[in-house]
Amino acid sequence: MSPENAVTLEDVSCTYGGPPVLEHVSLDIPRGEFLGLVGPNGGGKSTLLKVMLGLLKPTRGRATLLGRPPVQGRQGVGYVPQYAPFSRDFPISVEDTVLLGRLGKVRGIGGYGPRDREVARRAMEEAHILALRGRRLATLSGGQLQRVLFARALACEPEILMLDEPTSNIDMRAETDVFELLKQFSARMTIIVVSHDIGFISQYVTRVACLNRTLICHQTNAITGETIDELYGAPMRMIHHVH
Repeated sequence: MSPENAVTLEDVSCTYGGPPVLEHVSLDIPRGEFLGLVGPNGGGKSTLLKVMLGLLKPTRGRATLLGRPPVQGRQGVGYVPQYAPFSRDFPISVEDTVLLGRLGKVRGIGGYGPRDREVARRAMEEAHILALRGRRLATLSGGQLQRVLFARALACEPEILMLDEPTSNIDMRAETDVFELLKQFSARMTIIVVSHDIGFISQYVTRVACLNRTLICHQTNAITGETIDELYGAPMRMIHHVH
């Protein structure tokens, strides 16, 4: 294990009581890397994120996060889910939603302090939603809501940003905007993004980790049609996005 690694996985295997979901997965993610994690449904992508975050203990092998056991290291992680884990009808503003990212950082009694509000303001500014700070979530588009979830993750001042298919429910233009934002964030933090769109993310990430129970990493320029066919177990079409 190197202290230069944001994440280290050593011979990790996992099962939910039946056939293995992950088998002998080893991976070093250096600090500052922008990594894309791709693979078919049921290939183990969400399970691998859970292992990294310490939400699931592997049946063999071990994981470290920021040089520590995952349960300790996850304080340095901002997480963006695939779906908003709350009802959009809940009467909460954009600013209050982003401030939820400060919950693990608030000290003492009395709620959010001036620094918490300044960090949240900066996160909203970076995600280009500061003008929406007083809006209710129910009034936002899908792309705007996704930016709110980004800002909430940024508000915890993470060293690592993990995103589970962050563009699965938005249109292509919004997807481009999201990845342009991630490209900016990658200058100061490690980014791990789960996606099905290997052709699109290869324009942004430095490496692609192909996972279908076992894992193989490729530099983006080494991805071929044959690589994708082997990963998904069937012929696949790659679409080149031009904007």
